[in-house]
Amino acid sequence: MREVDDVGDIRRFRLARAILIGVGVLGLLLGAIELVMKQTPIQIVGVAVWMLGAIILHDAILSPLVLGISVLARRAGHRVSKGVLAIMQGAVVVGSIMTLLVVPEVYAKTLGPNPTVLTFDYAQRLGVMWLVIAALTALTCILYTRRAAKNRLQRQ
Repeated sequence: MREVDDVGDIRRFRLARAILIGVGVLGLLLGAIELVMKQTPIQIVGVAVWMLGAIILHDAILSPLVLGISVLARRAGHRVSKGVLAIMQGAVVVGSIMTLLVVPEVYAKTLGPNPTVLTFDYAQRLGVMWLVIAALTALTCILYTRRAAKNRLQRQ
């Protein structure tokens, strides 16, 4: 059996990390250039305010929420595995990011009808999305727990 911390693995991980960081920085640069070239200064300020709001939402609400869920789950009568906690935290993160993407459309719907751009009931779809995320998270946690129990029995 191969060791995970093999020097070759470390080099591959570092290369993959460098590539992903490079692609991310390139995407940010292209987005910034596109923003400056095609938007008015007022629109750029609006984007900056939205980004600041997203950071505040993440740091002031979402991170403490995930931490609180983790603490409550750990204090529950039975021990919750780290895998289940990771699944739950991942679901909250995905749902939160999707919420950040959809909230502007929900707000725009309140400004008046625009059937060419805002064709759906985004608030309803956001609620359905959270229900689907909750159901998929529960199913994934159940499957993970069963597989972990099966693996424990096989090792004994």
